[in-house]
Amino acid sequence: MRVVIAEDTAVLRVGPIPLLEEQGYEVVAAVADGEALKAAVGRLRPDIVVADIRMPPTHTDEGLRTVVELRTQDPDLKVLIFSQYVETQHASRLLARSSAGVGYLLKERVLDVKDFTDALDRVAAGGTVLDPEVVSQLLGAGRSRAAASALSPREREVLALMAQGRSNPAIAAELTITERAVEKHVANIFTKLALPVSTADSRRVLAVLRYLGE
Repeated sequence: MRVVIAEDTAVLRVGPIPLLEEQGYEVVAAVADGEALKAAVGRLRPDIVVADIRMPPTHTDEGLRTVVELRTQDPDLKVLIFSQYVETQHASRLLARSSAGVGYLLKERVLDVKDFTDALDRVAAGGTVLDPEVVSQLLGAGRSRAAASALSPREREVLALMAQGRSNPAIAAELTITERAVEKHVANIFTKLALPVSTADSRRVLAVLRYLGE
């Protein structure tokens, strides 16, 4: 799996390279801004991009805008975005077209080796990974607050784990409940949010997050 890293902070740009290579990834470029990222992707055709949202010159959303542009050109490109803060508008923009092969983590999670490599593996496999704090804030954003409040505490826990890309068996193991109970909670979530039930994890996550993020 060929990786391009885009991060203006040298420690986070260079630091993950040995870790990724130990896991079997090939880091083909590590760049510091959006223009360099576009050039690297165009030249090297990586399988996955790991990028910060805020990069030079304005340090606002150059990284995100670049990734969205790259995904528009190549929907199969996998991307793992990370940020210092939860930015629900940016999360919604990232997920607007498709959540397959997309991740959004807080930088503190990137510094946790296991969380980072697990997230990268799930995104590389075409899954969706969202930081739990991102999910929490999306659940409380905008007009969705009333709908989200209709969920029980357990249903909110299940929804948060769904949004992290977890399968029903993984949710069951995390919450120490049966898979049948997870299936019931998922059905209740979609009923309460007036969303169709889907067996495809990435599709159901996208549907939920589009609704919650609007």
